[in-house]
Amino acid sequence: MTAQDLDALYQEIILDHYKNPHGKGLRGDAGDASAAEVHHVNPTCGDEVTLRVHLADGADGAGGQVVEDVSYDALGCSISQASASVLYDLVVGKSVEEAMTIHGEFLALMQGKGTVEPDEEVLEDGIAFAGVAKFPARVKCALLSWMAWKDATTQVVAATEGDNA
Repeated sequence: MTAQDLDALYQEIILDHYKNPHGKGLRGDAGDASAAEVHHVNPTCGDEVTLRVHLADGADGAGGQVVEDVSYDALGCSISQASASVLYDLVVGKSVEEAMTIHGEFLALMQGKGTVEPDEEVLEDGIAFAGVAKFPARVKCALLSWMAWKDATTQVVAATEGDNA
């Protein structure tokens, strides 16, 4: 597959997530102790996301938390919207630890200025954003929902650890 073919495939994946977003629409109660809601804005281009995270206790009884749901309402470009959809696919059902690792992989890809080879097993459709990393002005678009997710998840973890102390 040529680089042009790969770029076209990646553009197709991004457009598909933009046109058919996964996880869109705020769900659940943000006031629940196992949930948090944040609103992030990219002032550079006007993208906005309100993102809600729900965590649950892991089934293994080891005390680890699992990302039960991520829901969002967003306005903005196709990259920011598609990135939120990919985020939903990658983190829901994963332990918070696994999801943070995925977050770190996506962050490294986006900050790599096009030099990072994405791990398809970890990032799945997230590899489509490899080309976006070459355009610094677009990196913030792709990272908007990811930073909101990390913010909300960190809030829930801190609140539930405080309850268990």
